[in-house]
Amino acid sequence: MWVPEPAELSDVELLLDGAFPPLRGFLTADEVESVRTRQRLDSDVPWPEPITLTVPEDVAAAEEIELRDVEGAPVAVIRNETPWADEAGAHPAGPLVAAEEPTGVLRRMRPPAERVRAALPAGPVLGVLPESPLHHRELAQIRQLAAELDAHVLILPRMTGPRPEVLVQSVLAARPELPEGTTIVPVPLVRRADPKRDALLAAHVAAAYGATHLLSDGPLEQAPVQAIEAPELVRDHADRWRPAAQVAPSESRPGLSDEGLRELLDSGAELPGWFTTPAIAEQQRRLHPPLTARGFTVLFTGLSGAGKSTLARALRDELSRHDHRAVTLLDGDVVRRTLCEGLGFSAEDRSRNVRRIGYVAAEVTRHGGAAICAPIAPYHADRDAVRRMVHEAGGFVLVHVATPLGECERRDRKGLYRKARNGSLPEFTGVSAPYEVPDDADLVLDTSELSQDEAVGRVVALLRERGWVRSWTSV
Repeated sequence: MWVPEPAELSDVELLLDGAFPPLRGFLTADEVESVRTRQRLDSDVPWPEPITLTVPEDVAAAEEIELRDVEGAPVAVIRNETPWADEAGAHPAGPLVAAEEPTGVLRRMRPPAERVRAALPAGPVLGVLPESPLHHRELAQIRQLAAELDAHVLILPRMTGPRPEVLVQSVLAARPELPEGTTIVPVPLVRRADPKRDALLAAHVAAAYGATHLLSDGPLEQAPVQAIEAPELVRDHADRWRPAAQVAPSESRPGLSDEGLRELLDSGAELPGWFTTPAIAEQQRRLHPPLTARGFTVLFTGLSGAGKSTLARALRDELSRHDHRAVTLLDGDVVRRTLCEGLGFSAEDRSRNVRRIGYVAAEVTRHGGAAICAPIAPYHADRDAVRRMVHEAGGFVLVHVATPLGECERRDRKGLYRKARNGSLPEFTGVSAPYEVPDDADLVLDTSELSQDEAVGRVVALLRERGWVRSWTSV
């Protein structure tokens, strides 16, 4: 049994849906090499991106591997016919079969690609793979292209990001503005690192579902569908979106840039009626609520005795008195007695400790709360992993409590440093184990030079500056 990474699980679902034809499972070593060097499978069929799964060696040795989602539900079984390995790890290869009937509303909205393709009308089909809500401008572009091609419209929302269900709902909210009969099928197609390969893979998925044309940012070589760029539209004085060639410069009005949209959403301001419909605006706000309504995490890092726990508790009290969010304190010592009970102080266990804290903090953040964490967190890789987890859900602030080692030792009421110095306490951070000083901290505080109130005040000031909390007057 194995639980793939989220991006790999998306590939599993697309393989099961028949969205990666002619692939039936994960690629062999020879096929991967062929795709990387020639962008073709061994059968000489064009294919843009290796589709692989990385597992531990003992898992890769099994003849069949059951794949499960993060909640433990069976998803698929790999018939592991030709496993292989490279510098990235071990890889099973072979066809996939579904483990059980799909469940859930979003999953039921994804019939097999073959069934979608068979239900489309004859003639051109314009495929669109949006990653964000469709507003008036994008809807006008789709309507214009569909009219020019006399094409049926196939919308395949890419289910990416922390709340893919809201993106799907935003596209469904746009249905009244789309051409009559538009087909909407969500697809779990995550972004690839290479933009060109990502666009080509999106074209293959669109073709699998029956598209003959694809709305694209530019031309695509070796694509199985014809790529079409969106027409340039401008907003006129009547707030209509029209072809740029039909509107004189003096008659045009400015649109709304991506940055301008983000600023409106961050502030909680209403989206203008000329930009979108009320129903789509509501879904857009669900995807991107104002900063003061989103969760955030503050991660204090520093040596033992630096003052992390004291500042974390003081910040919790300050936020609890003045901010509307529920505040969760994840103190290093408390977490080790509960969430991370049984972990030691080896480098591996320190990493597990911090990443478990990060997972909980990300969940608190995802649900609109404030998580305040105070582990030592000595390693950059672990702090960066927590930053990435939390950033998917909300705001993140890394505070380095940079109190000098000598001052930390002077404060040592538990005698931990003394034990570390005489060798009775091995692997103690700052003495017999390393502390990697952050070079990416959002704030650096030295509690030997700042009072508690001053230090907490600086954290609150940063949260205000970034828009996560409103101003208040402390009493």
